[in-house]
Amino acid sequence: MESFEDYRTHLFAIAYRMLGSAMDAEDMVQETYLRLQATPADTRESIVSLKAYLTTILTRLCLNQLQSARRRHEQYVGPWLPEPISTGRASAAADAANPEERMELYESVSLAFLVLLEELPPIERAVFLLRDVFDYEYVEIAAFLGKSEVACRQAASRAKKHLAEHRPRFTPSQEMQREMLASFLRAVRSGDMDGLMTLLADDVTLWADAGGKVRQAPLRPIVGRDAVARLSVGTVRFLPEGYTSEIAEINGQPAVVIRAGGHAFSVIAVEVDGQRIRTVRVIANPEKLRGV
Repeated sequence: MESFEDYRTHLFAIAYRMLGSAMDAEDMVQETYLRLQATPADTRESIVSLKAYLTTILTRLCLNQLQSARRRHEQYVGPWLPEPISTGRASAAADAANPEERMELYESVSLAFLVLLEELPPIERAVFLLRDVFDYEYVEIAAFLGKSEVACRQAASRAKKHLAEHRPRFTPSQEMQREMLASFLRAVRSGDMDGLMTLLADDVTLWADAGGKVRQAPLRPIVGRDAVARLSVGTVRFLPEGYTSEIAEINGQPAVVIRAGGHAFSVIAVEVDGQRIRTVRVIANPEKLRGV
């Protein structure tokens, strides 16, 4: 017999991609469970598909959450980036079960992709994820959202167009991304400005999300190779005493995790386009680092 626990992981996967926050996603999953528990017995007995019923509840909760989240993001101190999560074990399991699906995992939870999703209106984000990532039919999505099938198809078309226009032209291999990240880390640690300048694209942008909780974090994007190189090298002196750094799999891709006192201090991810780093994302808000 089906139970809520059969679909907990599936529900979290939808909620995290919609909200870009593991904490909010967990809250939405728990609220979905409470809504199910509060469903009258006669109604529960008439449920044809528990998975569809739960997905409907969760999706509508997430849409409501997105409205309030957008207001919070407008009041957020400095740039807002998604909450990173460790995916090493999940990816290993995916490799063992179905290796060809691993690239889909990378794409749908990567920080770069979640940032692009943040630019979409809530309905477009929901329709795109449900259709292209979770493979629901449009007739099902229409029922989940309380919209017409035509409206859902139109929303999906707009979302795909926006994402296609803003995705990087070049998708590097995992090996290349790891090598570029390792080279970036070595150059920053050693203060090698020349080395950094060869790694960074002319128009590279650095985004730092510290939520106003790290005094040295820039409150605006830093643009340009020279500015990003100088900031990257300059911030090393502000790292905690005795810090360690490692390259780990975060959101399906290699990222630097800096730890101090047994806790994650920051996560650094890069986006590579061609042979250069075009985007650096630094997440240092301690409230967002529990998943790593």
